[in-house]
Amino acid sequence: MTLGGKLKTARKNSGLTQEQLAVKLGVSRQAISKWESDNGLPDVENLRLLSKLLGVSIDYLLDDGNTLDVAVIREAIDLSLYDKGRKKVKKDKIVREKYPDAEIRTLIGSQVPTKGEKVIDIGLGILLAFGIPDLINGVNNLGKEFYLVNQGNKQFLVVVTDEFIESRQLAQAITEKKFRIGDFSFVDCGPIVYA
Repeated sequence: MTLGGKLKTARKNSGLTQEQLAVKLGVSRQAISKWESDNGLPDVENLRLLSKLLGVSIDYLLDDGNTLDVAVIREAIDLSLYDKGRKKVKKDKIVREKYPDAEIRTLIGSQVPTKGEKVIDIGLGILLAFGIPDLINGVNNLGKEFYLVNQGNKQFLVVVTDEFIESRQLAQAITEKKFRIGDFSFVDCGPIVYA
């Protein structure tokens, strides 16, 4: 489904007319109509507002449909409740507790640079030996652990940070060792190591 189709479906599911949504966003009804018919695109700020108003994630709106999320659940966690040790081991325990009977696979995830970031990287690459966008994305994702969980006939992409565990049920099963979801690429490192 295209961005326009997703916007239209989400708007209708929210019980809003094009006019009502336009008023809430501070744009014309024609702008909403153009976006929904794929004759125009909302800017980044309007995309954020649309996400909040319609109760859908930006990832959902922009996803190309290859691996659409069925459901996303985010729960707060407290790492201090777990034994002393490395954060990675604590996060592994949290995932095992959440999915005790599932096959849990450790993933290495990296954010894929946007076209703009690639241009900046090439431009600055002459001056600097390392990629600035990769460095920034690496810092932003520091402390995140990624897992692929197979539970029965369901599959989840699980992200654990210092503050929360987020589980995304996937609509399509992932079987490849290397794959991409949204703006992240992943490598399957095998089953979780039980400490």
